[in-house]
Amino acid sequence: MNTLKRMQALRRQPQEPGLRPAAARVPNHAGADRAPAPANPACVLGPDQPCEHGLVDVELNTLLQAYEQAVRQRFLGIVGVLKTLSARQHEVDFASWATAFAEQQLGYSLPASLLERAWVGGLDLRRLHSYCIFNSLKRCVDAAATEQSAWRARLPIDPSFLRRCGYHTVDISPCADGRLQGLVPFILRMQPAPEVYVKAYAGALFDIESDMADWAHREVERLSGTMADGERLNYLKIAVYHYSSSLPAEHGCAAHGSDGRQAAESALERLEALRAAIDRTYGAGAAPDVLLIGVDTDLDALRIHLPDGRGDLHPERYVETAAIYRHTLGLPPAAVTTRIAQIVAEAEQADGPAQGRGAMHEGLRSLILALAQANLSQIEYVIRYHAGRYAVVGHDEECIVIGEAPSQLQLRNLFYFAHLDTVEEGAADLDVGIKIFRSLNCLQGLPVPVLVHFSYDDRVTGSRTRAVDRARRVRDAMARRYSDLVRDGLLNFQVAVSDRHGDACCVFIPEAADDAAH
Repeated sequence: MNTLKRMQALRRQPQEPGLRPAAARVPNHAGADRAPAPANPACVLGPDQPCEHGLVDVELNTLLQAYEQAVRQRFLGIVGVLKTLSARQHEVDFASWATAFAEQQLGYSLPASLLERAWVGGLDLRRLHSYCIFNSLKRCVDAAATEQSAWRARLPIDPSFLRRCGYHTVDISPCADGRLQGLVPFILRMQPAPEVYVKAYAGALFDIESDMADWAHREVERLSGTMADGERLNYLKIAVYHYSSSLPAEHGCAAHGSDGRQAAESALERLEALRAAIDRTYGAGAAPDVLLIGVDTDLDALRIHLPDGRGDLHPERYVETAAIYRHTLGLPPAAVTTRIAQIVAEAEQADGPAQGRGAMHEGLRSLILALAQANLSQIEYVIRYHAGRYAVVGHDEECIVIGEAPSQLQLRNLFYFAHLDTVEEGAADLDVGIKIFRSLNCLQGLPVPVLVHFSYDDRVTGSRTRAVDRARRVRDAMARRYSDLVRDGLLNFQVAVSDRHGDACCVFIPEAADDAAH
């Protein structure tokens, strides 16, 4: 297949004015002949049904939608630019013209070395495609402080609220799936902050030893007196699995074979193992609070599993926010708040196999009620801006990010993320990501762009150098693991580092001479 035809396989096209916002994209997988997706269970927008809930923050939704469109637009232009370059690559003065054209259309220039060699062997469109993905990500990072400031300030669950609930730290391990990359600010409406840790793993199967180390570090700070009000505050661990309500057997969690029950039970087992490990290591009662949350990634609705008085969870003891939205639509805000509390209490007290032992403590109850209320805004966001259900219910990520995710990137399906220190320990997560991208990109002739990102502490001598070295080792190990993709030009890397406490964010590390093959 020639270069032009390969570029015609690029999947993303800009939307025409007046159609659904650019955030909604057409899936590149088969299935156009499927039956229509079921209606949104919370509310169906129509002439006689406005779907305007009394607790929804309409202004916050407007700000988030503007941010989503700004981010999506940076990627939607890539296809058209590369197609145009492909068609004109043999013209006189192509390199200078292409540089100016890219800067005008994308906001950044393209590598001169690739443009100047086009007349000899043709444009390396795979390299250019990855280059554009990486640089569009970088532009999102650089613009984050400006583009996110308004909506960050309005997010209802902030560090001060978490402290009122009794938590100094909330450690969240979602599945690495790109559909959960907007989890914190969009789905949970929680303010990203240093007190909110996010480390994603395939299937939400987080590393117990790593989490024990994180907990122990915060315990030292708490017990040493350096943490304000630390004597009354606790650590909360949240695992977040996901499922698809419209295509449960096809677009659930890939790490669990799209089996929603297995995803929930496996995440719960990991939470129980963490509690048991900390209690055995540090003494009975030392373990942190835990919470299990499911996300219907078609709708961004939550399934919140309710702890009992001993902190124990059960797969079948939960409340669902889509049902809460439906049952409280049309009620005044005060009545909604009261009704949500009643729904949680009723579920908590239910008998049968899921019956718990006693009531959860009030701090955790306050957080669960806040999560349920806040998610109503996200449910309405999907109803209002995505016709009730995302057009692409499956994977549609732009790239893979491995190592540590840049905290400035917060949006659904922007990237698949694997938290790791070495390829060996993160092999399962990487294999899931590569499997997704073999279908998503490679079958279309497109490469897999991989951003390898680690953080450093500029206050520590040599920390940046060690972060760069680690990133390069991880990159090289990944190239060896997927050597078939490297051989076929279908795996491209970009190494980047950030100062954990400074202003240097996602700084790209130039390729050395011996890195050129990557």
